[in-house]
Amino acid sequence: MIYARCLLCVVLMVVPRMLVAAEYFQIQVVDKESRRGIPLVELETVNQILHVTDSNGIAAINEPGLMNQEVYFFVRSHGYEYPADGFGYQGKNIKVTPGGKTVLEMKRVNLAERLYRITGQGIYRDSLLTDVAVPLTQPVLNGKVLGSDSVVNAKFHNRVYWFWGDTNKPGYPLGNFSVPGAVSDLPDQGGLPVEQGINLNYFLDENGFAKKTCDMPGPGPTWIDGLVTLQDKQGNERLFAKYVKIKGLLTTYERGLVEFNEKQKTFEKREVFDFNAPLYPEGHPVKYRMDDQDYILFGQAAPLIRVPANPDALADLKQYETYSYLKPNAAAAADWTVDRDEGGALRYQWRKNVPPLTSELEKKLIQQNKLSKQERYFLMRDIETNDRVEIQNSSVAWNEYRGKWTMIGLQKFGTSVLGEIWYSEAASPLGPWKWGRKIVTHDKYSFYNPKQHPLFAREKGRLIYFEGTYTAMFSGNEVKTPRYDYNQIMYQLDLSDPRLAAELFEK
Repeated sequence: MIYARCLLCVVLMVVPRMLVAAEYFQIQVVDKESRRGIPLVELETVNQILHVTDSNGIAAINEPGLMNQEVYFFVRSHGYEYPADGFGYQGKNIKVTPGGKTVLEMKRVNLAERLYRITGQGIYRDSLLTDVAVPLTQPVLNGKVLGSDSVVNAKFHNRVYWFWGDTNKPGYPLGNFSVPGAVSDLPDQGGLPVEQGINLNYFLDENGFAKKTCDMPGPGPTWIDGLVTLQDKQGNERLFAKYVKIKGLLTTYERGLVEFNEKQKTFEKREVFDFNAPLYPEGHPVKYRMDDQDYILFGQAAPLIRVPANPDALADLKQYETYSYLKPNAAAAADWTVDRDEGGALRYQWRKNVPPLTSELEKKLIQQNKLSKQERYFLMRDIETNDRVEIQNSSVAWNEYRGKWTMIGLQKFGTSVLGEIWYSEAASPLGPWKWGRKIVTHDKYSFYNPKQHPLFAREKGRLIYFEGTYTAMFSGNEVKTPRYDYNQIMYQLDLSDPRLAAELFEK
């Protein structure tokens, strides 16, 4: 009797899904090479009805008036190609029937393979509608999060802690502007294999929405970066980040240091930094040992700022240095002196009281005839064309497979303004980053603030993983991709690809 009741329960759960699935036509779009479903493929009818594949590469079609019809779908996706017919149309004529299915193949142009969406609503919507298995415990709405900006994460107490920027919710256009957060298990300790997804457990408020974890006083949003785990003198792990307060059009008016309280699931203010100090934590940190001491490296385009790897030093801006050829204590910030040795070569040293090198600063030095174009630190070039590539921000990590430091960098003013992602490698996290190859492209869409995940690297780093924020913001594109816009997307890069051969980066 108990067995019969259990069997009946299973049948009652399964039958409704089967009935729903019978109403939909399933289109799955797969990578021609890997055979994996491709997320973010747009399937548009002749009369502009748009379907976008979910993280299984599936689109569920149930359009009154178009069922049991031959329907033409234009097929397009950033970094992927579909064959064109004699008129140049890239698409497919498909007989759409309830309960039917078909598979389309696309050629991947990107070197990196798009895996899945990490945040937002409807990650596996179409899979559920067509009764396809999904890996996530909350596949359609998690923490009531519709979209989140720019991720930072770190391993802390043997789990992965994640935090984001401004975050949207279903109930109102204004959501969480004070850093939502979540935790996940490592893949080898109960978490999903990284190639399948990330089961995020959000810290929730009383309404079930992702709570504010860093609600610092003052008008405007609170953002964090420079998230880093350090040990104190007693051997305790502690999690820190730099916070900023924002007003108006992205204007920072305060910055400081916060520490995460694991019991309360909130950050607590530890220090307000001197706003005029030139050096402070920023970007995605890198742990690095030099001169018989452990340091944390920070930076945006490259990790050129260092501080001893302990909580006291992290809070003390006087201990921060940057790897630079600029002399400190200039009479005016606009009149920096370039330090050279007796032979006229730039003298790089760890220096205090000077700003980190940036492309903009080097452009000014060139205009002032203090620096030649060939002497710039930021000299990355495209392996294929030899054209210069200007990096906006990056994420750097040690890679065992290559025996090098790897950079995943966002290009500034590429073929899309902030949508092109590049790979580079160097013997040191300080560079020089001489050569790069584009690994992800977007058509008039942004994919900014890339974050490399060395925690998830597989096969000793042959397979590396990174994500970024997919958004129409700053792109000039007013057409936002439903469900995907303003969310995080994960990619996989295979470093054994011959187009990424090590010798190409050693020219």
